[in-house]
Amino acid sequence: MNTILTNWRGGLIVSCQAAPGSPLAKPEIIAALAETAEQNGAVGLRIDSPENICAVKGRVKIPVLGIYKVVVDSSDVYITPTLDAAEQIIKAGSDVIAIDGTDRPRPNGEKFKDIVSRVRETHDCPIMADIAEFGEGMRAAEVAGVDILSTTLSGYTSTTKHLTAPAFDLLKALAKNSSIPVVCEGRLRHPDDVKRAFDCGAFAVVVGGAITGIDQLVQLFVGATPRGSVLVESAK
Repeated sequence: MNTILTNWRGGLIVSCQAAPGSPLAKPEIIAALAETAEQNGAVGLRIDSPENICAVKGRVKIPVLGIYKVVVDSSDVYITPTLDAAEQIIKAGSDVIAIDGTDRPRPNGEKFKDIVSRVRETHDCPIMADIAEFGEGMRAAEVAGVDILSTTLSGYTSTTKHLTAPAFDLLKALAKNSSIPVVCEGRLRHPDDVKRAFDCGAFAVVVGGAITGIDQLVQLFVGATPRGSVLVESAK
């Protein structure tokens, strides 16, 4: 883990993902995006699903932060929500895994702390907690004993959905009060946001949509055209 963190300090981790149904949602394309990120200076990659992780590991040398998005009707938690999901992405070759570390109920009644504990028993794999609020981050660090915190879910839970800017205040509070690295992820749309994140104490940053969110970027630019405006109105 120390080698990974040494390499990540002060660097950019690129999240290479594609929405279900997108033409980009193919392991070979995700791997090509990952390789492009590596060639241009990224220090790590955030990759979703065992299939994509396997494909990426065959193409790059920088560490892979693995997640597994599993959507179930019984829970709002979907980022590596269960022990089984965690074990699958470790088996696929993840160098680090990220798990939803919020206080929300998980599928099958599983508990975040128990998942972290079980992973520790059988795997030598650093664990990142994706959290939304300060208390969740401190509990993930001090009670569950994770290795890294990330602001990933700030703005995406029922109690934080009103937030639309990067979680700089949360980042500053966690960096000041936690003894483990804090990564800034979420709504970093411009290089100036990245610079500010480091000024606020980020150990590293994760950027996804602003770099690899091609579907959303095309929609954004189309929406700014006269023809796009017509399409938006006709869809209402």
